[in-house]
Amino acid sequence: MLKILHFADAHIDITRAGRHDAVTGLPLRVLDFLNALDAIVDAAIDEKVDLVLFCGDAYRDRTPQPTFQREWGRRMMRLSQASIPTLLIVGNHDLSPATGRAHALQEYETLQIPFIRVARQPALLGSEQLFGLPLQVIALPWVTRSSLTSIQKEKESKSANGQDELGEYFKQLLNGFLSELSPELPALLAGHLTVQGATYGNERSVMLGRDSVLPIDLISEPRLDYVALGHIHKAQQLCEKPPVVYSGSIERIDFGEVNEQKYFILAQVEKGQTQFEWRELKGRKFFDRRVELTRSENIQGQLQAALPTPEEMQDAIGRLVAIYPREWEAFIDEPALRRYAQSTLEFHFVRRPQFTDVDRLHGGVPLLEKTIPELLISYWRGLGLPEQESQKLNDLATQIMAAVNTASELPSQGPPLPEEA
Repeated sequence: MLKILHFADAHIDITRAGRHDAVTGLPLRVLDFLNALDAIVDAAIDEKVDLVLFCGDAYRDRTPQPTFQREWGRRMMRLSQASIPTLLIVGNHDLSPATGRAHALQEYETLQIPFIRVARQPALLGSEQLFGLPLQVIALPWVTRSSLTSIQKEKESKSANGQDELGEYFKQLLNGFLSELSPELPALLAGHLTVQGATYGNERSVMLGRDSVLPIDLISEPRLDYVALGHIHKAQQLCEKPPVVYSGSIERIDFGEVNEQKYFILAQVEKGQTQFEWRELKGRKFFDRRVELTRSENIQGQLQAALPTPEEMQDAIGRLVAIYPREWEAFIDEPALRRYAQSTLEFHFVRRPQFTDVDRLHGGVPLLEKTIPELLISYWRGLGLPEQESQKLNDLATQIMAAVNTASELPSQGPPLPEEA
């Protein structure tokens, strides 16, 4: 039985804003991601795992700053020095869209770091490529349409639709790899891709490029013993046998992931049987609150009541969205609210003033496109007058305006001009 640690979507430098650590000089949010990565590396060493599978996206983009490359490298070297075989799958954030350009994990491939292997192109890796492990892994890194030509050297693409082309390519590729699997050894698939039926988190805002969605039955193959996936940040299991698992990202990126727990996977794999467990990662606390102000009395108290206690907010990243009538804007003391939430690492206060019909000019129609009776109707409604009373006032206003117009059309009756001398 082989013990395998599976994680993905580290994105260690994706949130670099905010306060910095006085000792390391690194952004505190980057340290959150590095702390999660440290927990994963510690577990790999303490549990004496046989293989670490990283399923793509080490950084925010394809050109990480040297400082962040150094921090990622320190963790990878700990695995190497502990003689733990590690397979790094190249993800879409690691990959340059231009053919021939280096990817973000290139140095581990170029320098041939002991016990670390990088999968840049789809491949079936056997024991020789996996440092002698009695195992076979189908590696499926991110593949772009532009790189497809170089992978399929002798084949000419006939599809006008890039997604159909990639889907068909993966189908043929997988069928070929599956046919080459040894029936004696456990078989894994490790990929950075999107599988049909997976539930997205909030990562669409940070995705680079378009997805090619693979059917679930293409990879839920009985010849496979475990399918380790990356690319989708929400941790989830798509299939029971074999287990098809997205480990998810290692730390929350923003408020879209506020309710998502983060994990890595420890799997015990043998031919025909796999068991795995979710290992929880303790990340930065997030909270996201929303309050709709319904009365003008004690507005500040209503806002504070919507927040956790100062103790619960300690070192957290939080947001409060306030919804209120626009005319109450002056009653909100934002500095006082921020003082109440000063125990947080970050506090975001979002104002959502609601406009009345008068503010919106009844549906957002520009002023110059409104007739006077239409403007008056919006005004009466904004005052909250009953429809019958509004109509009476409008009729009266119409009569007044008609009388004014009639008077303006009469000939002028000014004083007579003085006679000439």
